[in-house]
Amino acid sequence: MSSKSASEPDLIDEFVEDALLQGLSEGTLATYESNLRYFFEYTNLEADKVEKSDLKSFLYHLREEKEGRRGNENGVARRTINAYFSALSSFYDYLVYEEKVGRNPIPPFRERYLRKNDSSAKESRQLISVSEMSGLVIATLNTRNKAIILLLAKTGIRRKELILIDVSDIDWEDQSIKLKPRAKRSNRTVFFDGECARYLKKWMKIRKREEPETDALFINQEGNRLLKNGVYNAVTNNAERVGLHDPDSDDLEERFTPHCCRHWFTTHLRRSGMKREYIKELRGDKREQDSMDVYNHIDREELREAYLAHIPKLNI
Repeated sequence: MSSKSASEPDLIDEFVEDALLQGLSEGTLATYESNLRYFFEYTNLEADKVEKSDLKSFLYHLREEKEGRRGNENGVARRTINAYFSALSSFYDYLVYEEKVGRNPIPPFRERYLRKNDSSAKESRQLISVSEMSGLVIATLNTRNKAIILLLAKTGIRRKELILIDVSDIDWEDQSIKLKPRAKRSNRTVFFDGECARYLKKWMKIRKREEPETDALFINQEGNRLLKNGVYNAVTNNAERVGLHDPDSDDLEERFTPHCCRHWFTTHLRRSGMKREYIKELRGDKREQDSMDVYNHIDREELREAYLAHIPKLNI
């Protein structure tokens, strides 16, 4: 193998700038950049010197040698492998467009060695146990972030719904929240239990000392409304510390994001025996036309009591 040119990192930087112009998200680009740098450090080759044998060697390394999640030495997940070769294919597309190489060698390689092994089944998000959720909350030291994780898990609300909550939307006596109107949500009322209320009130004391000008329940360090990325980091950074989230993996089952809290909420309510229509109402799912009469007859207090009876207790 030839020595890698010093221009290779520059090519990756140029590719990232070009991809930004195409509108790729910063999260996707961060993964692409990391994967590309890893590939060229591993092969120690210039882009135009990469051959089939080098791609085969790298694929073997990913499948059999590279340390995976939680120290697993049996290689990385299939989706992670696909992510590496997606990054390479996009990178070579850019090089072809800029006339720096003659062709993109990745598509035929993927067709031969990856497509046949690619399952058409949709991978599910990671589902953690009640005790694992308890451990995650306990290990989260920042009070605001602890309240965020608890509220996501105990209500099943979406990330966007959470950041739009204002302090005035909370009914502390009833332990309920009136969410802002959104196209994806039917029922706007969600409930929270005593465990969640305790940490929300702890956060409220800290928030009050910050004297923010916004009415938002959750604020950032500048005192402004917390944005979606802030919620994402609050969950994933703490989940990574307790071994639930692998930021380098493209496998849904190796990542724990805010939406996993909604998955946790739904699954554990179902396992506890809660009525299906109650779960759908609490989730705010779109109501089917032929089922409108069912939802119209759900009593609010009955729904609240069912929620408190079935929502998992974390003993925190």
